[in-house]
Amino acid sequence: MLYDFFCVLLQKIFTFNNMKKTSVIVIVLAVLAILVLWGVSVNNRLVTYEENTSKAWAQVENVYKRRMDLIPQLVNTVQGAANYEKSTLQGVIDARSHANQTTVDPSKLSEESIKAYQAAQDQLTTALSRAINVTVERYPELTATQGFRDLQTQLEGTENRIAVERSKFNEAVQSYNTALRRFPNNIVASICGFDKKGYFTAPAGAEEPVEVNFEF
Repeated sequence: MLYDFFCVLLQKIFTFNNMKKTSVIVIVLAVLAILVLWGVSVNNRLVTYEENTSKAWAQVENVYKRRMDLIPQLVNTVQGAANYEKSTLQGVIDARSHANQTTVDPSKLSEESIKAYQAAQDQLTTALSRAINVTVERYPELTATQGFRDLQTQLEGTENRIAVERSKFNEAVQSYNTALRRFPNNIVASICGFDKKGYFTAPAGAEEPVEVNFEF
């Protein structure tokens, strides 16, 4: 009888220990499942923010490309209507070529790449403004032509759209970078390889959108 008693006792202890182990395993698996679901949710949210920045960047590129397409028309119009200084127009052509060659991978919108892209575009803006100012000051008869005035309207509208789209891009980047830095999002971001993205910054004295104005 004593033997039977010990056998029953050992059986109960073993069963109790198994139940405890099973409960612990279930709890651990439940916690892991919750962590995985939370990580997936955070990752998806960061992906959405990142896609918004890529979409905003595409719009920035579109408006800059529109300006690129208008510049050859401006050059041809000026060359055809006036004995214009070749060096001034060549400055615009060279700056446009450099800006065309400076591209950014939408998946790697780093501060360095944005800064390089902006520098090339700002150089083109400066060359374009200089050429326009010279045209207006020295060739007033050219500003009276319909072709030149049409370009005026299109360039002014493009510059305004550039300012708007750059602002929208910065807003998208701000939302993304803020979500990236928040705890505990930053843990998932680090594991999944999300990187901070760069902003467009206004150069000194450029608080207002660039104006391409022919009315002097």
